[in-house]
Amino acid sequence: MTKKLELTLACGNYDILRPLIDGTISPDGIELNILTGSDSATRHWRFLRNREYDVAECSASTYIIARDQGLPFRALPVFPHRRFRHGFAYINVNKGIKKPTDLIGKKVGVKFYQVTAILWLRGMLEHEYGVPHNSIEWYAELDEDMPFTPPPGLKFTKLPDDKSVEKMLAEGELDAVLHPDIIDPIVDGDPRVGLLFQDPKAEEKAYFKRTGIFPIMHVLGIKEEIVEKYPWVVPNLYKAFDDAKAMTMKRLRNPRIVPLAWYQEAWDEQAALLGPDPWEYGLTPQNRNNFETLVGYSHEQGLISRKIPLEELFLEVSQGRKRGRFRT
Repeated sequence: MTKKLELTLACGNYDILRPLIDGTISPDGIELNILTGSDSATRHWRFLRNREYDVAECSASTYIIARDQGLPFRALPVFPHRRFRHGFAYINVNKGIKKPTDLIGKKVGVKFYQVTAILWLRGMLEHEYGVPHNSIEWYAELDEDMPFTPPPGLKFTKLPDDKSVEKMLAEGELDAVLHPDIIDPIVDGDPRVGLLFQDPKAEEKAYFKRTGIFPIMHVLGIKEEIVEKYPWVVPNLYKAFDDAKAMTMKRLRNPRIVPLAWYQEAWDEQAALLGPDPWEYGLTPQNRNNFETLVGYSHEQGLISRKIPLEELFLEVSQGRKRGRFRT
């Protein structure tokens, strides 16, 4: 019996990856040990800091920083997680913040400064709403994924362990918080906390119409030594992830499987605005614009030393023009 290459993959437990996770689809020649138990922040740390996994769903922002710092990681243009971010800017409602420019000069908390969601939000606030990132006092709760020295001119404070940005926001110690998740005060209905954008969906739709960007959050990282020793792994992994996505999207097209009354309408609304495959993989023109924008934000905000070309960030996954789909 032919022995397959055994690799450990850490990723989120998403429907878009379900055929890989349950073994319906497997990459040719590879036996994946798939781990889904870690939250995103923990998974990224354990991959980039501790090198615990062979392959991992990884923060796009911190992967860019890791490449800039010369760490031995590469990535495939597989994007398991995307999310619009206007709905994740929170304010203390008693601070007189009515519009984005009211954040200028304010104290704004983040879980940690490098996280992709916050990089997108800082860039959007600066370029779409006129809020320079260095006009804000930043307060970070967690250690950064990558070693971080605040660039000159950045007002940055690392909070002590007994401080939480969510609690500080509710109690008025912070004016606003940018966060990758829905924060507890919102879930609990705390009247002291609200949204910066009162209709985030409308803002997000308008943003997409202006930019064509459905923000990429995560990439598929892989240890560099695996790529060097087994270069065939790269296209085989990419094809498996792409096939899993295609299978999932075909399955989800059936409204019977989702217990939502207006699921069909939501699907049609997404397709009408974002196109037939808003979760597309590969360095398509739309994805290039998406990721080049993120790289630009990272450089502008002092997280990386240069604007890194996408060809240095992503591995080549092509099997040749019009190849890869022939009958065997």
